[in-house]
Amino acid sequence: MTGTPDTGWRAIIGSSAIMSLALLGDALLYAVLPVYAEAFGLTLPWVGVMLSANRFVRVFAYGLLARLTHAIGVRRMCIIAAVGATVSTALYGFGQGPAVILTARVLWGLTYAILVLATLTYAVQHRVQVGTRVGVGHAIQRLGPILALFGGAWLVGVVGPNTAFMLLAIPTALSILIAFSLPKIEHVETQRSKPASLARPKPIDVLFFLQGYGVDGVFAVSITLIFARESSLSVAVMSGGALLAMRHFGEAIAAPLFGWIADRFGARRVFVLAAALTMLGFVGVALGFTVFGALVMLLFRGALASLGPAVIAQSLDADEHAVGPLARMQAWRDLGAACGPLVTGFLLTFVSAELQHAAVAVALAAGLLYWMLSPAQRNS
Repeated sequence: MTGTPDTGWRAIIGSSAIMSLALLGDALLYAVLPVYAEAFGLTLPWVGVMLSANRFVRVFAYGLLARLTHAIGVRRMCIIAAVGATVSTALYGFGQGPAVILTARVLWGLTYAILVLATLTYAVQHRVQVGTRVGVGHAIQRLGPILALFGGAWLVGVVGPNTAFMLLAIPTALSILIAFSLPKIEHVETQRSKPASLARPKPIDVLFFLQGYGVDGVFAVSITLIFARESSLSVAVMSGGALLAMRHFGEAIAAPLFGWIADRFGARRVFVLAAALTMLGFVGVALGFTVFGALVMLLFRGALASLGPAVIAQSLDADEHAVGPLARMQAWRDLGAACGPLVTGFLLTFVSAELQHAAVAVALAAGLLYWMLSPAQRNS
C-alpha cells in the first residue's frame, strides 16, 4: 500500500477507534452473560459455547479475510466490519435464545477478524517506527473494553442487561461514520503476499498459540478459583475480575511503550525479553506469588501485542504484503485462546491450577528457544 506518513497515522487512529467502539458489546458480554444467562434465553452450557464460538470462527476465517482485504481494500472492509459490530451488539439486546445469540457471536467473530487485520495492516504500512504505530493502535483499542467493563457494568445495574446492549449499539454505530472517513490507500499489485495457513506454523506462531492458550485459557479460567481457596466467593470474583481487567490496562500501557523501545533497539531483542518475562509471570503464579506473577504476565503479554507484528514487519522484504503473515499469527493465537478454556476446564478436575501454570511456563520456554534457534528468521 502507498500513502503519506500523515495519512498513515490517520488510518491507524481511525481504524483503532473503530475497533475500540466495536469491542464495547463483546467486552461487556463476557462479564454479563454468565450471570444473566436466562435474560438472553440461554442455559449455562450454552454460555460457554457462545463465549468461545467467535474465536473458532476467527481461526478459520483469517486466511479468507486476508485475501478479501487484499482484493477489495482495507477501507471497504472496515466499513463492513463497523456495520457488523453494530448489528451484533444490537442483537445481544434484542435477541433471545441460542440461535440469535450464536448468529451474533459468529458475526462478531468475522467482524473482529476483519478489524484485527485492518488495524495491523494500516500500522505496518510504513515499516519505519512500526512498533510505535502498532503500540499506539493497541492503546486506543483498549479504551472501549475498559469503559465497557466499568460504565457498562453500571448501566446493566440501572437498566438491565438487554437494554444495556441496545444502548451500547448507539456508540458502536459511530464506528460506521469513522470507517467512511478513513483515507483511501492504494494497494500495490506487485507486492508478494504469503497466504495465512494453520498447516505451516512459523516459530513465532507457536509462541502466540502458547500465549493465547496460557493467558486466555489457563490463567483466565483458573485465577478466580485460586483466590476462592483463601477468601469468600464474592472477594474471589472481585479479585479475579480486577486482574482480568488488567489485560486491557496492560496492553494499553505496555503495547505503545514497548513498541517504541522496539523501534529504538530492535523488535527481535525486545521480543525475547518480553516473552521471557511473560514466562516468568506464569512461574510466579505456579509458585504461589499469584498477584505479582499475574501482573508481570499481563504487562508483558500486552508488550507482545505490538512486538509480534513488529517482528514480522521487520522481517519482510519491501515488496511483500504483511496481511498474510499477520493473519497467520493471529489465527494461531486465537486457536490457542479457543482451546485454552476448554482444555483447562477439563484438566482442573485432576490437575491443579498452579501445575498447569508451570506447564505453560515450560512450554513457553521451549517455544522461545525454538524461535531463537530457528535457522530462518523471515516471517519468524
